[in-house]
Amino acid sequence: MTVDVDQPIRDRITALDFQRWRSKVYATGGCAKPVKLAGYGALIAPDGTLLQERAGQIYTPCGNRRETVCPACSHRYAADAFHLLRAGLSGGHKQVPTTVTGHPRVFLTLTAPSFGPVHSRRVTRTGRVIPCGCRERHHADDPRVGAAIDPEGYDYVGAVLWQAHAGKLWHRFVIALRRALAVRLGVPGRLFGHVARLSYAKVAEYQRRGLVHFHAAIRLDGPDGPTDQPPAGLTSEVLREALLEAAGTTLGVCRPDGTEMEIGWGVQLDIRDITTTAAEQIQDADGEISEARLAGYIAKYATKGTGKMEAADRPIRSEYDLAHLELTPHHRKIIETVWELGGLPEYAGLNLRKWAHMLGFRGHFLTKSQRYSTTFRAIRAEQHRFQIGHTLTELGADLDPDQVIVVNDWNVVSIGHRNHAEYELAHAIGERARHLPGEKTRREGHQ
Repeated sequence: MTVDVDQPIRDRITALDFQRWRSKVYATGGCAKPVKLAGYGALIAPDGTLLQERAGQIYTPCGNRRETVCPACSHRYAADAFHLLRAGLSGGHKQVPTTVTGHPRVFLTLTAPSFGPVHSRRVTRTGRVIPCGCRERHHADDPRVGAAIDPEGYDYVGAVLWQAHAGKLWHRFVIALRRALAVRLGVPGRLFGHVARLSYAKVAEYQRRGLVHFHAAIRLDGPDGPTDQPPAGLTSEVLREALLEAAGTTLGVCRPDGTEMEIGWGVQLDIRDITTTAAEQIQDADGEISEARLAGYIAKYATKGTGKMEAADRPIRSEYDLAHLELTPHHRKIIETVWELGGLPEYAGLNLRKWAHMLGFRGHFLTKSQRYSTTFRAIRAEQHRFQIGHTLTELGADLDPDQVIVVNDWNVVSIGHRNHAEYELAHAIGERARHLPGEKTRREGHQ
């Protein structure tokens, strides 16, 4: 008997409520797991006139940043991240003037150290694949790339402990960097904030071996932030020297057997100047990086999971969940190690089992210093104001969006689509919304 796999989709399209359902999904941009709300909403003019009201059920985006969970919300998150990052590099935002382009700025990459040899795929400038340590030449999609060559000799415990403390190691690095800069200015470290300010935005990206490395856009300002010029003694060359010094920062942790383990950054340290050139590539012939390309590069990785070797998209609740995950042996061993260490009392404070699906990484994927640029909240407030203004224009109301009273009284009904047919149709709606010109503006008009 032949099964028509497209029949459920045809049934959904021909259903009487399809246009109403499509309009709700369209308003979310094609969210894969929309939150269904029931209640009441209204726009009221300053004089009390009711401009618009709606009641019943609406959909709102799930807001998940991970591309593997929701491509639509991931795309929106990446766009917001791009604007946040670009504002700190180029200025032009009310909180960041364009004069920041004259401040010392570099792009830094810090990697994890080695915990044992792994399968790798390197190529020469002519495109020839270099043999791996296992003496084979791996193709790009070989699932062994990033996995341990000798699983028995690979230090999985050390890798997990490093990953669990990566955020704290970054914090120590930033403190060391401020101190190194203070020394070069001839002031005590505690007084660095009185003469200069270190601003940065960083993103964590997983390597194929399952360990994160950090990309960071770093900028030097005066004590008042981006509106203030840094001291004359702080140049790009001085910043480079201080970064190299701070990269030697280490952190002491204990292994399960009680022995001390010193963790630090890997030997692969990359520092590149940031330019205003609109280069066609992330890196030009001089090893410099353009502002626009860098912002897009970092924003893209803020939405990724663990690279080509995905782990789990959701928290792992039990050994049963772990046993039924589709994982490579290398990533499974990392998660099993996280789970085992999470059950030991000496690591209770790390709450490792909560982060087993993230291979033990407990930090945020995108973070920034306070004065680097604007915030996600401010960006989304501007988007909300735009949506209200768009609605007022459609209603023919000549009012300032900031003066309109917004009433919202909604309660959660359910999360996600009812079946696979709805999910596939929502995905198609999202793809269309992301690629056709003008779709974003029209979608915002539905919200």
